[in-house]
Amino acid sequence: MACVAAGRTDSGVHAAGQVVHFDASGPIPAPRWPKALNGPLPPTVRVRAAAEVPSSWHACYSATYRRYRYTLYNGRTPNLFLAPYSWHRYRFRLNERAMAEALEGLLGHHDFSTFRKAGSRRLHSRTTVQEVALERRGDLIVCEIQASGFLYGMVRLLMGQLVLVGEGRLSLAQFERRWRQQAREEVKEAAPPQGLCLLRVGYPEELFAPALWFDGQPHFVLQGNDPPPLPPGFGDGGQAKV
Repeated sequence: MACVAAGRTDSGVHAAGQVVHFDASGPIPAPRWPKALNGPLPPTVRVRAAAEVPSSWHACYSATYRRYRYTLYNGRTPNLFLAPYSWHRYRFRLNERAMAEALEGLLGHHDFSTFRKAGSRRLHSRTTVQEVALERRGDLIVCEIQASGFLYGMVRLLMGQLVLVGEGRLSLAQFERRWRQQAREEVKEAAPPQGLCLLRVGYPEELFAPALWFDGQPHFVLQGNDPPPLPPGFGDGGQAKV
Protein backbone atom coordinates (compact mmCIF):
# COMPACT_ATOMS: atom_id res chain seq x y z
CA MET A 1 0.00 0.00 0.00
CA ALA A 2 1.52 3.32 -1.08
CA CYS A 3 1.24 6.18 1.43
CA VAL A 4 1.72 9.89 0.73
CA ALA A 5 2.56 12.27 3.59
CA ALA A 6 1.79 15.97 3.88
CA GLY A 7 5.45 16.77 4.38
CA ARG A 8 8.86 15.28 5.03
CA THR A 9 10.77 15.57 8.30
CA ASP A 10 14.44 14.97 9.07
CA SER A 11 15.46 12.04 11.23
CA GLY A 12 14.92 13.02 14.86
CA VAL A 13 12.18 15.57 14.14
CA HIS A 14 8.82 14.96 15.84
CA ALA A 15 5.38 15.13 14.21
CA ALA A 16 2.25 15.68 16.28
CA GLY A 17 0.01 16.31 13.27
CA GLN A 18 1.38 14.53 10.23
CA VAL A 19 -1.29 13.67 7.64
CA VAL A 20 -1.04 10.70 5.27
CA HIS A 21 -3.33 9.49 2.51
CA PHE A 22 -3.60 6.09 0.83
CA ASP A 23 -6.03 4.33 -1.47
CA ALA A 24 -7.91 1.42 0.04
CA SER A 25 -10.84 -0.80 -0.84
CA GLY A 26 -12.45 -3.32 1.43
CA PRO A 27 -14.80 -3.70 4.38
CA ILE A 28 -12.93 -1.50 6.90
CA PRO A 29 -14.71 1.87 7.35
CA ALA A 30 -12.54 4.97 7.84
CA PRO A 31 -13.19 5.39 11.61
CA ARG A 32 -11.82 1.88 12.27
CA TRP A 33 -8.51 2.36 10.45
CA PRO A 34 -6.64 3.81 13.47
CA LYS A 35 -7.29 0.69 15.55
CA ALA A 36 -6.41 -1.59 12.63
CA LEU A 37 -3.14 0.23 11.94
CA ASN A 38 -1.91 0.90 15.47
CA GLY A 39 -1.56 -2.80 16.25
CA PRO A 40 1.29 -3.52 13.81
CA LEU A 41 2.86 -0.05 14.03
CA PRO A 42 5.84 0.56 16.36
CA PRO A 43 4.98 2.29 19.67
CA THR A 44 6.63 5.53 18.49
CA VAL A 45 4.00 5.93 15.74
CA ARG A 46 0.28 6.26 16.39
CA VAL A 47 -2.69 6.91 14.08
CA ARG A 48 -5.09 9.19 15.96
CA ALA A 49 -7.90 9.59 13.41
CA ALA A 50 -8.96 8.67 9.87
CA ALA A 51 -11.44 10.10 7.40
CA GLU A 52 -12.69 9.20 3.94
CA VAL A 53 -11.84 11.78 1.27
CA PRO A 54 -12.45 12.12 -2.48
CA SER A 55 -10.00 10.40 -4.82
CA SER A 56 -8.80 13.84 -5.96
CA TRP A 57 -7.72 14.79 -2.43
CA HIS A 58 -3.97 14.79 -1.73
CA ALA A 59 -2.29 14.96 1.69
CA CYS A 60 0.48 17.21 0.36
CA TYR A 61 -1.00 19.21 -2.51
CA SER A 62 -4.43 19.85 -0.93
CA ALA A 63 -2.84 21.43 2.16
CA THR A 64 -3.07 25.20 2.62
CA TYR A 65 -0.46 25.42 5.38
CA ARG A 66 1.95 23.56 7.64
CA ARG A 67 2.80 24.74 11.14
CA TYR A 68 6.00 23.88 12.99
CA ARG A 69 7.00 24.46 16.61
CA TYR A 70 10.57 24.66 17.86
CA THR A 71 11.37 24.49 21.57
CA LEU A 72 14.50 25.97 23.12
CA TYR A 73 15.52 25.25 26.71
CA ASN A 74 17.45 28.26 28.01
CA GLY A 75 18.17 27.16 31.58
CA ARG A 76 21.60 26.60 33.10
CA THR A 77 21.13 23.00 34.17
CA PRO A 78 20.48 20.06 31.80
CA ASN A 79 17.01 18.52 32.03
CA LEU A 80 16.74 14.87 30.99
CA PHE A 81 12.98 15.10 30.49
CA LEU A 82 13.28 18.06 28.11
CA ALA A 83 16.33 16.78 26.23
CA PRO A 84 14.43 14.63 23.68
CA TYR A 85 12.16 17.56 22.73
CA SER A 86 14.28 20.71 22.92
CA TRP A 87 17.60 22.38 22.12
CA HIS A 88 19.50 23.26 25.27
CA ARG A 89 21.24 26.65 24.94
CA TYR A 90 22.73 27.38 28.35
CA ARG A 91 25.71 29.71 27.92
CA PHE A 92 23.77 32.99 27.72
CA ARG A 93 20.22 34.15 28.35
CA LEU A 94 18.61 34.53 24.93
CA ASN A 95 17.04 37.86 24.01
CA GLU A 96 13.60 36.66 22.97
CA ARG A 97 12.45 40.15 21.98
CA ALA A 98 15.19 40.47 19.37
CA MET A 99 14.44 36.96 18.13
CA ALA A 100 10.73 37.74 17.79
CA GLU A 101 11.49 40.94 15.88
CA ALA A 102 13.76 39.07 13.47
CA LEU A 103 11.10 36.41 12.97
CA GLU A 104 8.31 38.88 12.20
CA GLY A 105 10.30 40.27 9.28
CA LEU A 106 9.87 36.94 7.46
CA LEU A 107 6.10 37.33 7.07
CA GLY A 108 4.92 37.34 3.47
CA HIS A 109 5.98 35.76 0.18
CA HIS A 110 9.76 35.67 -0.22
CA ASP A 111 12.71 33.72 -1.57
CA PHE A 112 14.14 31.78 1.37
CA SER A 113 17.15 30.20 -0.36
CA THR A 114 19.23 31.13 2.69
CA PHE A 115 17.28 28.57 4.74
CA ARG A 116 17.38 25.68 2.27
CA LYS A 117 19.59 22.64 2.70
CA ALA A 118 21.30 21.00 -0.27
CA GLY A 119 19.61 17.98 -1.79
CA SER A 120 16.15 19.42 -2.35
CA ARG A 121 14.36 18.64 -5.62
CA ARG A 122 12.12 21.68 -5.33
CA LEU A 123 12.33 23.92 -8.41
CA HIS A 124 12.37 27.23 -6.49
CA SER A 125 12.82 28.60 -2.97
CA ARG A 126 9.80 30.90 -2.71
CA THR A 127 7.10 30.33 -0.12
CA THR A 128 4.66 32.35 1.98
CA VAL A 129 5.15 32.66 5.72
CA GLN A 130 1.64 33.19 7.06
CA GLU A 131 2.04 33.42 10.84
CA VAL A 132 4.89 33.53 13.34
CA ALA A 133 5.00 33.53 17.12
CA LEU A 134 7.83 33.44 19.65
CA GLU A 135 7.48 33.68 23.41
CA ARG A 136 9.44 32.93 26.55
CA ARG A 137 7.85 30.68 29.16
CA GLY A 138 10.33 30.84 32.01
CA ASP A 139 13.45 29.05 30.82
CA LEU A 140 11.68 27.81 27.69
CA ILE A 141 11.42 29.72 24.42
CA VAL A 142 8.75 28.41 22.06
CA CYS A 143 8.74 29.42 18.40
CA GLU A 144 5.95 28.61 15.92
CA ILE A 145 6.04 29.22 12.18
CA GLN A 146 3.18 28.65 9.75
CA ALA A 147 3.71 28.74 6.00
CA SER A 148 2.14 27.55 2.76
CA GLY A 149 5.13 25.23 2.44
CA PHE A 150 8.62 24.76 3.83
CA LEU A 151 11.96 24.24 2.15
CA TYR A 152 14.18 21.30 2.98
CA GLY A 153 15.78 22.08 6.37
CA MET A 154 14.21 25.55 6.48
CA VAL A 155 13.11 25.72 10.11
CA ARG A 156 16.30 24.22 11.54
CA LEU A 157 18.53 26.62 9.59
CA LEU A 158 16.30 29.53 10.55
CA MET A 159 16.39 28.62 14.25
CA GLY A 160 20.17 28.43 14.12
CA GLN A 161 20.23 32.05 12.93
CA LEU A 162 17.61 33.20 15.44
CA VAL A 163 19.70 31.83 18.30
CA LEU A 164 22.66 33.88 17.06
CA VAL A 165 20.39 36.94 17.17
CA GLY A 166 19.26 36.02 20.68
CA GLU A 167 22.86 35.68 21.86
CA GLY A 168 23.84 39.03 20.36
CA ARG A 169 26.22 37.43 17.88
CA LEU A 170 24.12 38.51 14.88
CA SER A 171 22.37 41.85 14.60
CA LEU A 172 18.85 42.27 13.26
CA ALA A 173 20.28 44.07 10.22
CA GLN A 174 22.75 41.24 9.54
CA PHE A 175 20.00 38.64 9.92
CA GLU A 176 17.75 40.45 7.43
CA ARG A 177 20.58 40.99 4.95
CA ARG A 178 21.47 37.29 4.98
CA TRP A 179 18.03 36.03 4.06
CA ARG A 180 17.04 38.86 1.70
CA GLN A 181 20.30 38.57 -0.25
CA GLN A 182 20.25 34.73 -0.19
CA ALA A 183 23.65 34.59 1.54
CA ARG A 184 23.42 30.84 2.08
CA GLU A 185 27.20 30.48 2.47
CA GLU A 186 27.04 32.55 5.69
CA VAL A 187 24.57 30.18 7.37
CA LYS A 188 26.75 27.56 9.03
CA GLU A 189 24.72 26.00 11.83
CA ALA A 190 21.36 24.23 11.80
CA ALA A 191 19.43 23.72 15.00
CA PRO A 192 19.33 20.06 16.13
CA PRO A 193 16.28 18.04 15.08
CA GLN A 194 14.85 17.06 18.45
CA GLY A 195 13.50 20.54 19.23
CA LEU A 196 11.36 20.61 16.09
CA CYS A 197 7.81 19.31 15.77
CA LEU A 198 5.38 19.34 12.84
CA LEU A 199 2.45 20.67 14.82
CA ARG A 200 -0.34 20.46 12.26
CA VAL A 201 -1.29 20.59 8.57
CA GLY A 202 -4.27 22.66 7.46
CA TYR A 203 -6.79 22.01 4.68
CA PRO A 204 -9.72 23.99 3.27
CA GLU A 205 -12.13 21.56 4.93
CA GLU A 206 -11.87 20.32 8.51
CA LEU A 207 -11.16 16.59 8.47
CA PHE A 208 -10.71 15.85 12.17
CA ALA A 209 -11.89 17.19 15.51
CA PRO A 210 -9.55 19.94 16.82
CA ALA A 211 -8.66 17.86 19.88
CA LEU A 212 -7.13 15.24 17.59
CA TRP A 213 -5.02 17.43 15.30
CA PHE A 214 -4.81 21.12 16.25
CA ASP A 215 -2.13 21.07 18.98
CA GLY A 216 -1.04 17.53 19.70
CA GLN A 217 2.34 18.30 21.26
CA PRO A 218 2.19 18.74 25.06
CA HIS A 219 3.27 22.08 26.50
CA PHE A 220 6.15 21.86 28.94
CA VAL A 221 5.86 23.71 32.26
CA LEU A 222 8.88 24.25 34.51
CA GLN A 223 8.51 25.23 38.15
CA GLY A 224 11.11 27.91 38.83
CA ASN A 225 13.67 29.49 36.54
CA ASP A 226 17.45 29.19 36.40
CA PRO A 227 18.51 31.45 33.50
CA PRO A 228 22.13 31.79 32.40
CA PRO A 229 23.83 35.22 32.42
CA LEU A 230 23.17 37.84 29.77
CA PRO A 231 25.63 37.96 26.87
CA PRO A 232 28.50 40.44 27.21
CA GLY A 233 27.39 43.92 26.22
CA PHE A 234 23.73 43.37 27.08
CA GLY A 235 21.96 45.47 29.67
CA ASP A 236 19.41 44.29 32.21
CA GLY A 237 16.62 44.91 29.73
CA GLY A 238 18.06 42.41 27.29
CA GLN A 239 19.09 45.06 24.78
CA ALA A 240 22.62 45.29 23.44
CA LYS A 241 24.68 48.22 24.60
CA VAL A 242 26.05 50.34 21.74
